[in-house]
Amino acid sequence: MRIQDDIKLDFDDVLIKPKRSTLVSRKKVNLERTFKFKHSNSRWTGIPIIASNMDHTGTIAMSHVLMELPMLTALCKFIESSEWGWNMNIIRTIGLDQNLDEQPYDYPNAPWICLDVANGYTERFNDYVALMREHEATKDKIIIAGNVCTPEATEQILLAGADVVKIGIGPGSVCTTRKMTGVGYPQLSAVIECADAAHGLGGHIIADGGCTVVGDIAKSFGAGADFVMLGGMLAGHKECEGEIIDDKMTFYGMSSDDAQLKYYGEKKSHRASEGKTVQIPFKGNVIDTVHEILGGLRSSCTYAGAKSIKDLPKCTTFVKVNRQLNTVFN
Repeated sequence: MRIQDDIKLDFDDVLIKPKRSTLVSRKKVNLERTFKFKHSNSRWTGIPIIASNMDHTGTIAMSHVLMELPMLTALCKFIESSEWGWNMNIIRTIGLDQNLDEQPYDYPNAPWICLDVANGYTERFNDYVALMREHEATKDKIIIAGNVCTPEATEQILLAGADVVKIGIGPGSVCTTRKMTGVGYPQLSAVIECADAAHGLGGHIIADGGCTVVGDIAKSFGAGADFVMLGGMLAGHKECEGEIIDDKMTFYGMSSDDAQLKYYGEKKSHRASEGKTVQIPFKGNVIDTVHEILGGLRSSCTYAGAKSIKDLPKCTTFVKVNRQLNTVFN
């Protein structure tokens, strides 16, 4: 046993310091980025925000809205292949139980594939990433893999063949991993450290989880995230999966009891629930929420003096907040 003494930070622990800006209008901020990926040699241009591959948000209806911006949607892995309707802004999600020889990957306009597991620290996971990079069906895809929360694991996954690593253990709004296991890492520090590790190898990261307000998304990009994945902030909309009852929708984690019963018919006796189910207000059309998010990001860039979302990390200075004092005055 050992203890790390250096302090790790979450989104609520910092604010972005405002700086002199030459921008005359928020309209001038460029939120699009162009990426060239480490192993696949593919390029993609768009706004680097991704709807999470939870069954509530990773829907076909969500993808139809976000692709127009253009933003990305990671489809839930339980969506049938007949519904996919592939294009450049849809990400196919798989798990470790997928047989690559049996999956239809020959969609020329669908370069993305995500290997999504709760624990990206197992040897089996790392070996599967390497298999995906070598396999005929997936060797040319933009491979996303995760989740992890430390720079060492980020480097290992990139070296195994991933282009993008998903960062976050336990920060999601309906994830209870930290409570159930005691495992995790404050998300802001995880993004800072993993981005540094990934960029040193020519790779990229997705900040996955923990964003509850637009400012958290700006902090993620300021910390070095290449992409930000959103679940809770995009939940509760017309484009989400689920019934609207009394102006509320059900939203649950993909390791919750509800998800395990829905997709596997039971909760195995050796597994604990690491997600919860909540009722959230119905929010209407997701495009309205997305416009608020993009408007907030433009304002963040303006305050920080960044002309583009790509420049935000270079312009960001974080100020640590005295949370105890903040609690007293609020």
